[in-house]
Amino acid sequence: MSQKLEIGQKAPSFSINNQDGKLTSLQDFAGKWLVLYFYPKDNTPGCTVEATDFSKFSPDFAGLGAVVVGVSPDSEKSHCRFIEKQSLSIELLSDPDHQVAEAYGAWGLKKFMGKEYMGILRSTFSIDPSGNIAYIWPNVKTKGHAEAVLQKIRELQR
Repeated sequence: MSQKLEIGQKAPSFSINNQDGKLTSLQDFAGKWLVLYFYPKDNTPGCTVEATDFSKFSPDFAGLGAVVVGVSPDSEKSHCRFIEKQSLSIELLSDPDHQVAEAYGAWGLKKFMGKEYMGILRSTFSIDPSGNIAYIWPNVKTKGHAEAVLQKIRELQR
């Protein structure tokens, strides 16, 4: 089951494939700030807003020594189509059995039109260069989120 993470604790380790089938691990980002965001589904309205905003601000994140990575249960092929269709400049990781989402507490019970089901809880984690959770955004609203994350990383680096 999903666990509750707290600011200051070590970020859960992971190794899953990115859109190109390349194994990507938490350790790959050692020494950098990592923005790890969990989203439900490629090419859906809210997820598209979030991904295009993170892409738009990726030069600003890079200027702060930060990398933005999205995680969803979608396949590598789906991620490739999403990146191509939306001209995204961020890396997307494929978590089909939602192990990474569960480790980060981003998998849980959702409700839609009176039905309950398990799914991705839209959330974002800022991980510092030492691999610790620096900040957590639960229950993310997509509009303006990328800017808020950018602002928070600026604050955390002061």
